[in-house]
Amino acid sequence: MTARPIDPEIMELDENGLRLLGCRCATCGETNFPPQDSCRRCGGTDTGTVRLATEGVLWSWTVQRFQPPSPPYVRRAEEFAAFGVGYVELPGEVIVEALLTEADAAKLRIGMPMRVTALEVLTHCGEPATTFAFAPVPEGGR
Repeated sequence: MTARPIDPEIMELDENGLRLLGCRCATCGETNFPPQDSCRRCGGTDTGTVRLATEGVLWSWTVQRFQPPSPPYVRRAEEFAAFGVGYVELPGEVIVEALLTEADAAKLRIGMPMRVTALEVLTHCGEPATTFAFAPVPEGGR
């Protein structure tokens, strides 16, 4: 795994893998991702960083079959491959929008278990970095 997270404000990497970082409001208990200075629910500013769950369920998804505009995407058109995008519900915490490691619509279904995973990417400067995605949990892998 690349030692440099693409954004250390939203994720951390260590010997145990990758964890997403959110924030929880001390006033109303709402959890947000990504972390922010005030609560989206009550507007309170007493928030603290929390490590989010590493597993959840696929709440909704789609497959993007066209290349996003550049920047930030720097791949040439002939290098483009369709990719999955979804919302993953981390139970009792928050719903996270993320890339999915699976782009085959026949292998995705709402409610399926998902696990956060590291994804190696190149930044707009061509430097390697680690971001996050969600991968389906194989049957019996929970």
